[in-house]
Amino acid sequence: MSEAAAPESRPYHHGDLRRALIDAARRLLEQEGPTALSLRAVAREAGVSPAAPYHHFKDKGELLDAVAHEGWEMLNSAMVQARGDAVSVKDKMAALGVAYVCFARDNPSLYRVMYDGSRDKEDLPMHLRMQEDSAYCQVRDTLVDAGADPTDEVALELATTAAWCAAHGLAEMASFKQFDHLKDAVGGELAFFRGVFEHMKVFAEDKDA
Repeated sequence: MSEAAAPESRPYHHGDLRRALIDAARRLLEQEGPTALSLRAVAREAGVSPAAPYHHFKDKGELLDAVAHEGWEMLNSAMVQARGDAVSVKDKMAALGVAYVCFARDNPSLYRVMYDGSRDKEDLPMHLRMQEDSAYCQVRDTLVDAGADPTDEVALELATTAAWCAAHGLAEMASFKQFDHLKDAVGGELAFFRGVFEHMKVFAEDKDA
């Protein structure tokens, strides 16, 4: 029996109901995909009454927004750590890209919900762009470290968007079987990701190069 089919093993007793519902939604997402998600299913997974989710979410859309928000926060944290662990500017850019692709690989349904939710909005979530530790700002600031002019806002946003799209594109294609020979040639999947980013000018450019 799947974990999702046995919510009684994780009954909700007390504490943060909203947190419990978001955690339950994430489990269902990764086990069964977005189509299996409903407020009733999440309540069952969390071990609460069918009416309980409505104390925090008016509908499935609000629940998905909350799950997506958490996904962005997780991505932010992964990229902050990747940037902090790297040494040179060139290494930081490649590390940011690898962290992004690994996050998408390891959280496929959550990643899809994050972008499906943003696609119908005028902009990416505000916290993604405004928080200084956000994934977007990590890329932007590393580009500035690499020599981008911080006063040319349009050019800087275009460069950040180019880097973001590069990472998103590789995340979408990373599992293609056509790349298996390259992964073997360079020593594995992570080396393949890094090699791809190091061959992209926007990731590889260094002001000291």
